[in-house]
Amino acid sequence: MTERTVYLDPPPYDWRSRKVLVRPYRWYAIVRLDRDGYANVTRRQGNAGELAAAYTEAVDAARRAGIDRIRYDGSSDTFSWTGGPEWITLFVPFRHVEATVEALRVAELNHDYGMFHTLTDEMALPVDDWLAPGERELVRGVDFDPPPRVFLRFLRGKAKQQGVRLNGRATAGSIWIRPTLSPVEKQLREEDPQRYPGWKDRWSEYEELDDAPMRPWVGGQDQELSSGAIPVAFREVTTPSTSSCPCGMTLPDLVDGGNEHATHHTAWTFGIRSPKNLDWHSDLAIVTAQSPISWRRLANRVARMPQKEEHYDFNSWTHLREPEETSDNVRAYLLKANGHVIGYLAAHDTAEHALWDLTDGSPYGDKDLTLRPRIILIWVADIYRSQGVGATLVHALAEDFGCQVADVSWSTPVSDAGRRLALRISPKGIWVS
Repeated sequence: MTERTVYLDPPPYDWRSRKVLVRPYRWYAIVRLDRDGYANVTRRQGNAGELAAAYTEAVDAARRAGIDRIRYDGSSDTFSWTGGPEWITLFVPFRHVEATVEALRVAELNHDYGMFHTLTDEMALPVDDWLAPGERELVRGVDFDPPPRVFLRFLRGKAKQQGVRLNGRATAGSIWIRPTLSPVEKQLREEDPQRYPGWKDRWSEYEELDDAPMRPWVGGQDQELSSGAIPVAFREVTTPSTSSCPCGMTLPDLVDGGNEHATHHTAWTFGIRSPKNLDWHSDLAIVTAQSPISWRRLANRVARMPQKEEHYDFNSWTHLREPEETSDNVRAYLLKANGHVIGYLAAHDTAEHALWDLTDGSPYGDKDLTLRPRIILIWVADIYRSQGVGATLVHALAEDFGCQVADVSWSTPVSDAGRRLALRISPKGIWVS
């Protein structure tokens, strides 16, 4: 499937024309209706420009069904979209792309949402049937289509949304499940029905039938070790209220089960793993805007670490197009250890500086117009901090330029960590710019 645009309004096409954009990805396609210009014109004419409630409900239902179907097929991607009448975004499997485009066309031009309801029904999965109480075996090709482990992972996610423990196990061609509801989850949902609208307890009072299938024994612990157990007691205590992680991620941001945070935190801690297709002739690589794209992409990946950690708006390395010669010789110093890039220094050359004695609050001293290397940013992987890695990078910058460490210029404002580093390697003061 190729990316394409389908116009809903007749020609000639301009910025006001409504159009459907289809963009394929690995597991699915994004079908997005662009009605931004159309909505702006509608508002200028005095109309509210908002979508009809029935339109919004139909789109939301189709979007939920599409995302469920994509995750059922095996994708673990996260999905995000913007609300409002300007853009309508849906995520659908490839086989439903044409029906989605047609549903958007009919809904937009004829205000008929029947095709959306049909599309939702086609993509809907029998989740309630799968999570019904009782021990049973679901067979691939009969009850579900994806590989058993993929299906079990999907079903566990849906069970968690309902507060249900799946008690599942995958076999070669099936999965065994026994959905149960813990007293704690039951209490939470009964005490806060507004948070869980439409939730019903189908599991607490369920009694297994005499002729229920028996899960085959595969060794391990007995399945009834919790029979007759006393529920765990809970107490109200004060817990840490921080919501941020030192790596720059947000602790509650666990939409994908914490995988994205875990991946980023690992890279922030140990460094960025060096791609196998890059040959390192030494532990320090100097990447310029004219270097091969694989090296420039690596510099960009490493630069994301300080961007995320310090919540910067922009990445300090953006040279990802064709090789180019920069007037200020922009470059990045990458330090490798144990197969990972553990240190990063971005620099360029400039000729406007002032002397600073590194005293907090002190004014800058004499001006200087000498061409000097200027540090834009330094980052070191967490476990290598306070081990001289930053000093190694600054010395490499000075040696590469052909000057002393004291002649290197630092971009302002200098962070607390940067000032501590500067005091160690240039205690009499530094040049800033």
